[in-house]
Amino acid sequence: MSYVTEAGPAASYTSLGEFDDDVEPGTPVVLVLGPSFAEGSGLADVAKQLRSRPELAAVMVVDELSTELLQRAIRSGVSDVITVPSELPEVVERASENISVTAPAQPHVPTATEAPDQPSRLITVFSTKGGSGKSVIACNMGVVLAKRTDRPVVLVDADLQFGDVAVMLKLTPQNTIVDAVSSLHRLDAQLLRSLLVRHERSGLYVLPAPTEPAFADQVTPAALVEILQLLRTFAAYVIVDTPAHFTDVVLSILDESDDVVLVAGMDIPSIKNVKIGLQTLRLLDMSADKLKLVLNRANAKVKLDVSEVERTLQLKADSLIPSDIVMPRSVNKGVPAVLDEPKSAVARSMEQLADLFVVDPASKRRGR
Repeated sequence: MSYVTEAGPAASYTSLGEFDDDVEPGTPVVLVLGPSFAEGSGLADVAKQLRSRPELAAVMVVDELSTELLQRAIRSGVSDVITVPSELPEVVERASENISVTAPAQPHVPTATEAPDQPSRLITVFSTKGGSGKSVIACNMGVVLAKRTDRPVVLVDADLQFGDVAVMLKLTPQNTIVDAVSSLHRLDAQLLRSLLVRHERSGLYVLPAPTEPAFADQVTPAALVEILQLLRTFAAYVIVDTPAHFTDVVLSILDESDDVVLVAGMDIPSIKNVKIGLQTLRLLDMSADKLKLVLNRANAKVKLDVSEVERTLQLKADSLIPSDIVMPRSVNKGVPAVLDEPKSAVARSMEQLADLFVVDPASKRRGR
């Protein structure tokens, strides 16, 4: 076992007890654990050490990684497990960032436009029709909001069977929402933060969907709500991308949300489904103040205009996203349009959509 501090590699030890005797409590340290800690009581000893010294983080290097070992390591508080030593500098850096975030000596400093005790905002992006552009909007809005605050912004992919957020942001996550659920009995902000993957260009954090549809059943409504509540303890905004249908999980998320971005395409099937969805939400007593209607491809020449859609839905559109080749091109590149083409009409509309959540509108713009 070796350890790393802010000054770099410091020493090697044969046991945690030897490390304890040598390193002053309170020193931020990343422990680099060898394969021997994967056997016997090794991980139990690591978990005890990490609980007793919150200034520590740990990563592990093993010869062969299994799902069972990864789950045991995460439950023990280990930030990452790798098999390729060349990845060590990167995982150590990520683990050290978690220490600096949670260390009392480095509290969050709010921006000039952000109140010191500003509460977190939970925004759910939902549609009742697949192909409406819901996930693209969630990704772009997340990137915009991440660039507007120095507090974390987290995008949760709650499309548990076929989530595309990681693909759209060109991420290769090692952990997913299933890992958070499996660690729920000991999950805290520090552990949850270590399970997030960071989109480097924007600073947006992502909690990806499961890698296999079969894993979706492991995520219960209560578990997901608990994870969202924990994310709200350190994130300025938590954005949730959902599947395009009502499930128990989706209903729990909608009930928990501060805002619901309802995405509709400019076609008759989409409008019909959104109208049914609105009726369902009203039957569930959802406050109209929560709803933000977004019309995607609003300028498409499809013999439908915005005013007709608003009359049909009895709801005024809060945001109009234009149809533009920029959008599918950015999806195929894995780069959000707001980063790929920041001066495009699509990017400007995404900025305006984000404006709805940065400052609360002074007046209600609901149409009935």
